Amino acid sequence: MSITSFTGGQPLGDEGKPARPQNIRPKITSSTIHEKKQRHEPITCLTAYDYATSRLVDQAGIDMILVGDSLAQVVLGYDNTLPVTMDEMLHHTRAVRRAVRSAMVIADMPFGAYHEDEKEGVHNAVRFVKEAGAEAVKLEGGAQRVNLVRRVLDAEVPVMGHIGLTPQSLHKMGGYKVQGKDFSGIERLVKDAVALDRAGVFSIVLEGVPREVAAMITREISCPTIGIGAGPDCDGQVLVFHDILNLTFGEPAKFIRRYGDAAALITNAVQQFKADVESGSYPSDAESYHLPKETRAELDTILRRKEMKAYR
Repeated sequence: MSITSFTGGQPLGDEGKPARPQNIRPKITSSTIHEKKQRHEPITCLTAYDYATSRLVDQAGIDMILVGDSLAQVVLGYDNTLPVTMDEMLHHTRAVRRAVRSAMVIADMPFGAYHEDEKEGVHNAVRFVKEAGAEAVKLEGGAQRVNLVRRVLDAEVPVMGHIGLTPQSLHKMGGYKVQGKDFSGIERLVKDAVALDRAGVFSIVLEGVPREVAAMITREISCPTIGIGAGPDCDGQVLVFHDILNLTFGEPAKFIRRYGDAAALITNAVQQFKADVESGSYPSDAESYHLPKETRAELDTILRRKEMKAYR
């Protein structure tokens, strides 16, 4: 899929070319993200997993859309991120890419897609770009991922790093726990961030990290930091789309801020639909299709003839 042929579901103009929307934002790239850090401009990122939500997120002006492996929990209903597959991630990344015009689309490499073999990891990263239209991939892990990061970059795929609370390391960490709370943990996080930065990642997600540690890392490295549960001193912030709209069903983490209640909106709409159907008020005559007058007259004539024959 090339950028020049992508229409994102937009209407076509003259000669079959995509109609150019008014006041369209410039395309966000890894260079754009780096420049925003240099200018001290906050970077925004949200997850999205389908055409409708990613189109809305893009139109709202978000810089980056992450097709996160959190798909496993918030869309597919798994208990954690580990079961989601490459095929599932590719499927949802394609849907997101069709909707997006300006935001940078980043695909999350799922558990098992790069852990056993670096060659397979590079292959899967390329699949996200070639088959699903992603513009970068995200990898969890620090210094141990440096060689893989370099090989993926050699394959012309930009990489976002991810350290701190890394959900794919759930069992190794013994649960979802804040990382970097003691000196050895702080030292490890700083070393991981520096190693990834030097390897060439275009940004690093800091998840579940004390504010002070995130601030120190942000000052220390040249690439932007994107925080999630890491305080306000990062270069940017990311949250899960479903979390900010109350579309998840568990107890929210401390760092989650709710910006709307889509759960209540959907529930009310569904309940009203049910009530209208049961009462007979939906659909109304105005919401129904009708035959043309001539066809209806002919049909009425035929029906009358049948009734007369039946009466005889």
